[in-house]
Amino acid sequence: MTEAIQKTLRDSKSARWTALGILSFTMFAGYLFNEIISPMKPIIERVYGWDGSDFGMFFSAYGWFNVFFLALIFVGFVLDRFGIRFSTIASVFTMIVGALLKYYAFSTDFGGRELLGFDMQLMLASLGFAIFGVGVEYAGITVSKAVVKWFKGKEIAIAMGMQVSIARLGSFVPLAFGAAMATAWGVPTSVLFGVLVLIIGFLGFLVYNVMDKKLDKQVSETEDASDEDKFKLSDLKVIIDNKGFWLIAILCVLFYSAVFPFYKYGPDLMVNKFGVSDKWAGIIPAIVPFGTIFLTPLFGGIYDKKGKGASIMILGSVLLIIVHFVFYLPAITSVYMAFINAIVLGIAFSLVPSAMWPSVPKIIPEKQIGSAFAFIFWIQNFGLWGIPLLIGIVLERTNPGVATGIQEVMTDLKAQNLTGDQFDEKIKLLREAGEYPIYNYETTWLIFVGLTILALVVAIMLKREDKKKQYGLELPNIRD
Repeated sequence: MTEAIQKTLRDSKSARWTALGILSFTMFAGYLFNEIISPMKPIIERVYGWDGSDFGMFFSAYGWFNVFFLALIFVGFVLDRFGIRFSTIASVFTMIVGALLKYYAFSTDFGGRELLGFDMQLMLASLGFAIFGVGVEYAGITVSKAVVKWFKGKEIAIAMGMQVSIARLGSFVPLAFGAAMATAWGVPTSVLFGVLVLIIGFLGFLVYNVMDKKLDKQVSETEDASDEDKFKLSDLKVIIDNKGFWLIAILCVLFYSAVFPFYKYGPDLMVNKFGVSDKWAGIIPAIVPFGTIFLTPLFGGIYDKKGKGASIMILGSVLLIIVHFVFYLPAITSVYMAFINAIVLGIAFSLVPSAMWPSVPKIIPEKQIGSAFAFIFWIQNFGLWGIPLLIGIVLERTNPGVATGIQEVMTDLKAQNLTGDQFDEKIKLLREAGEYPIYNYETTWLIFVGLTILALVVAIMLKREDKKKQYGLELPNIRD
């Protein structure tokens, strides 16, 4: 039996890492499109006339269907019931549909028309982002289960770390270059670029499915698949009754709510507090996902070989508190300090996921792992919906008249028939002279500080629960 099992694809190092590479590229495509708009807030504000509340609505739309229509709970059932191959195709197709609607919204002049009482362009862009949000979260759940399938009992933490790293590279590209792309190509063309990358990711999933089908055939020939091992709806009780699961889920929503909204508002913070130009507003926030490309697999490797998963999550939470407190402090306006702080945020953002995701299979049996990931992603989406919306509302209410002031300046500059370079230079001079309205993020950033403190409390509780229940979070993943 052992000799037969060793002949399956997942026991081939090159095969399982090839599968991981294909899965990771599609997540790269999803993360790239997810952040394609993030560094463009100042540009969209000027071109389309959106204010802080509009951005809050748009960014929070990511969680509309995931949270309120229980889409992630549904796709978790679908994944466990119909399998990885079906879910790869369904998830990426959903992403592409949402992405195309978002592109249509930004590329069309609706002449001020409204839909459901909102500006039609804003509503359609938000709806497209909401549909895309279902697809990319569905893909994330599917990929997580696929990685467990190929790497359980092997280099699971470093594999998950590599997958996260490549996905984070997808966040880095638009954050670093998205504003420059929008300046050169325009917002619609930049969004279309993201759509094309998603289509390439879809083709990659087709290739993966060939490998997955072959693996399933080999496993069915060498391992017994009794009815007891198949997922049943009643199995959800195993997840719901598990305190360790809930602690990981709550840590996830707190931690990601303190990081992902930073991608959305961090570029604008760099412009308004640190004086970075609109064109390069995303460069410093882009350091965060760029750092994770190298560090997440490193920390995952440490977890695989040495253990200490719960302790790693506590350390990451502590660093996150320090980072957001530094961004909050009104006296710190140095670009160099912002740069250093972003590096520390990248380290924190590498530590927690490198230990958190590989810990789930230690707490939940494999046949329920898809639904477990779905529940975690669903709870996470409460933060991805609520926190950007809250930040947008607080930002607008604590900065009354700023959005209107920006539009007044833009109206005046447009009347002067300036070239693109002259336009940018004028805005730069107005900012230096203190005549261009800016947002004050002090009160808004306290939201991030509060989230990070709560994350630390939950991480400590998780370590105590692990000690009590002996989940093995502090033990290595690689079995001798």
